[in-house]
Amino acid sequence: MDHWRYYLRGRVLELFGFKHEAIAAYTAAVQAAPGFLRPTNRIAYLLASQERFAEAQPYFQAVLRADPGNAVAHFNLGYTHDKRRQYERAIQEFREATRLNPKIDRAWYGLGLAHAQLGQHREAAEALEQAATLQPMNQHAWYQLGMALHTTGNTERFEQVVMHLLRFDPKATRRLIRDTGRSDLAHLVQHLVV
Repeated sequence: MDHWRYYLRGRVLELFGFKHEAIAAYTAAVQAAPGFLRPTNRIAYLLASQERFAEAQPYFQAVLRADPGNAVAHFNLGYTHDKRRQYERAIQEFREATRLNPKIDRAWYGLGLAHAQLGQHREAAEALEQAATLQPMNQHAWYQLGMALHTTGNTERFEQVVMHLLRFDPKATRRLIRDTGRSDLAHLVQHLVV
């Protein structure tokens, strides 16, 4: 039962913002019960939240060794790879997360961005299309989808994305038009002040 006591102590410490102390408590829980995944996952999450991505990766990998069907852990591991510019590995993890849970929009988004970083814009557009479909009001997904479509030369779909984005985020629409050099669409956002 010591492992639960350490784990719950870690949760309370984390709740009050004492991340380093929480990691120590979670580490004690793992030492008391090596197969206890909850504190392992919390350690990984806290390390990643502090941008200690290289340190977080072994903990996410430990979670996945014990629970390979954990889509969220695959996403989190992919995120750490992405932040370390390990895009091929990020793509593998994001792809596995979307295979396990096709509704995990952030994994589709990460998959799209990782493909874009490698210059694979068609694959990026496909993944970002899924992210935007799952989160129709996510201006970041729509903006990135527009950028990928513009890069691939899919003008018709790009203009549809611009019109969709204009409905709920005119500022992001203006930025997309500006960043793609599509001055022919500038009339859509000329009324904006800022």
